Amino acid sequence: MESFLLQATLYLVAMVVAVPLATRAGLGSVLGYLIAGVIIGPCLGLVQGEAHDLQHFAEFGVVMMLFLIGLELDPKALWSMRDKLVGLGGLQVLITTVVVAIVALAVGQPPRGAIALGAILSLSSTAIVVQMLTEKRLMQTAGGRSAFAVLLTQDIAVIPMLALLPLLALPGARELARAEASGHGATAFMESLPAWGMTLVTLAAVVLVVGIGHFLVQPLFRFVQGSKLREIHTAVALMLVVGIASLMNLVGLSPALGTFLAGVVLADSEFKHELESSLEPFKGLLMGLFFIAVGAGIDLEVFYAGPLKIIALVLGLVALKSAVLYGLARLFGLLGTDRWLFTFGLAQAGEFSLVLVSFATMQRILPQETAEKALLVIALSMLLSPMLFLLHERLSRKTKPDARPDPDKIDEEQPIIIAGAGRFGQVVNRMVTMSGFRTTVLDADLKTVQTLRTFGFKAWYGDPAQPQLLAAAGLSRARVLVAALDDKEATNRLVAYARKERPDLHIIARARDRYHVYDLYAAGADDIVREMFDSSCRAARYVLENVGLSEFEAHELERLFWKLDRAAVRDLAEVWKPGVEAEKNAEYVERVKALNTEFEAQMLAHFTERRRESDAQGKAPQDRDVIEEG
Repeated sequence: MESFLLQATLYLVAMVVAVPLATRAGLGSVLGYLIAGVIIGPCLGLVQGEAHDLQHFAEFGVVMMLFLIGLELDPKALWSMRDKLVGLGGLQVLITTVVVAIVALAVGQPPRGAIALGAILSLSSTAIVVQMLTEKRLMQTAGGRSAFAVLLTQDIAVIPMLALLPLLALPGARELARAEASGHGATAFMESLPAWGMTLVTLAAVVLVVGIGHFLVQPLFRFVQGSKLREIHTAVALMLVVGIASLMNLVGLSPALGTFLAGVVLADSEFKHELESSLEPFKGLLMGLFFIAVGAGIDLEVFYAGPLKIIALVLGLVALKSAVLYGLARLFGLLGTDRWLFTFGLAQAGEFSLVLVSFATMQRILPQETAEKALLVIALSMLLSPMLFLLHERLSRKTKPDARPDPDKIDEEQPIIIAGAGRFGQVVNRMVTMSGFRTTVLDADLKTVQTLRTFGFKAWYGDPAQPQLLAAAGLSRARVLVAALDDKEATNRLVAYARKERPDLHIIARARDRYHVYDLYAAGADDIVREMFDSSCRAARYVLENVGLSEFEAHELERLFWKLDRAAVRDLAEVWKPGVEAEKNAEYVERVKALNTEFEAQMLAHFTERRRESDAQGKAPQDRDVIEEG
């Protein structure tokens, strides 16, 4: 017990110290975890045999992550992604397998081992890539979505790989493995099966997991729901994940793949969100432990035996995978920074590669010496992965703008220019055009422009913040400009430029938050609309209506709050200091406190006065139709 507590303290201290330092340095949390593992493992020797045991424990982080990913992907979503899953993802796995196998043959590997290495090294790290894409907010880019589709294909491809790898084992080698196996029960049973038998058992296990997810889980959740205890729901979620992982282990399959399949099956379940909220805290902690274990498990003795060779193998693997990925990115039309994100994001080997190396070694497909080198190369390529994301960022800054298609040539001018056709700009455009007015809609996303055209709305492709495009759209003669861009800085530049060119132009700007309002106010916007403010006021009005106020009373308070807040924002803009955090601006903080007190007093006075008037009349104010604001 004492040894366990000491080890737990060591890992937690390494995590708490290294990860914040890495994120502040812009390296990301994944690299922080890996560096922490390298320091406490190979460098300081504080972790010896425990690193291997920890890795088995921490692999449950990967298991839970893939279960949660599966929950987000219902079968309909997977079907809609079939082109990328089969085309982009399938080609990546197939081409990388073939190319790596050819290189392995060229350096002296036997054919069976070369094919196994090709399949193993074709995989990338779902854990690292998803974490990095999420942290850097790149998941919704074209490159991020394409990388995610390939990762899903790879995760699914592990199932046939595990099923087919035993067919690569030589009969004599399988007999030797069977003779050396000291396991009992299911493990001994699996070892005694012929190759085709293992394949059938593997497929049967997959079918069983799908059946459990489809027929048993929902009735089980309905049964335990009657307890009304949060911890029981958490226990059921953990039981589900651990149980499926155990089943996969018994038949020699990857636990992560089994839980991923179960997640996909449960994606349209009514208990989907319950499962997500129960497992999310465990996933985050265990994922951190997994990355620390990868760093701590690096075998420096194998590295010291031939450092130049190992480094050459790691760099060669990354270069080879990058070449394949770059070619596929060009083939499937990825442009500019998306192409580099896709290329460097998937250039490493992955956690499933570690699992497959162990499996191939157990099946005597790979000799022990080759397996040790392969494990080290895989771990080092994963360690290199966050640095590849930094390389992508540098190349992104140097990517020429002309990598994108040329902007449209605008051949008409309208009195209203709407810059930005996202969710905000589209609603504005629909209401204005349906009221009988003509608009010129500009957007820098070609797919968005094409979608609008499909539904009968006219739009022009190009960067709305570029002066040339604004001039072509008729900025010099427009009456109103709506700045509805997603990018805050681009919106600020657009408003400032338009105000400079047209002091008389009426500018309506979309603000992300209260602080963005101050920037737009300084840039010269006439009307500033906060994204969430009007909808939040409406939600607050609904709350008031459902705690005893009449519809009229709630609407009156909503309207008063709206007016007071708008006046307060104008007041606070005078004491706002750009570049200084709000809580560190003493004058701003004091003014906010004073305004909050004034707000409360005015709203209570208004409410009391209305109630007094209604009491004097002997009745409550009548509900009346009100106009929705926002």
